[in-house]
Amino acid sequence: MATYLPVLLLFAAAALVTAGMYIATTYLGPKAPNAVKDLPFECGNVVETGAHKLRPSVKFYLTALLFVVFDIEAMMIYPWAVQFRSLGWTGFLTMASFIALLAIVLLYVWRKGALEWES
Repeated sequence: MATYLPVLLLFAAAALVTAGMYIATTYLGPKAPNAVKDLPFECGNVVETGAHKLRPSVKFYLTALLFVVFDIEAMMIYPWAVQFRSLGWTGFLTMASFIALLAIVLLYVWRKGALEWES
């Protein structure tokens, strides 16, 4: 149990900070509702139709998906870089193939025009 005590303390501190921020914004934050603030708003565009009629562009979702893919790439490379020396050639070749695969994906996405943003 002593091994898990720091983790439990971290969770307790996170829950305390979360609850404190929620309570502070709920009771101490300014409240001035008006017609402009009550309008639906998404991605910088004012919604002109009902939510059931709104059809967002596929580019929005494609950009979000690409962000997630390349964000996970960075998350995978960081631990590898920390343990680089201890992994040896096997670790190097594994990460080289991972980066090569991501480069192929990036080239494919670039050629398909998924990185071009037109309104």
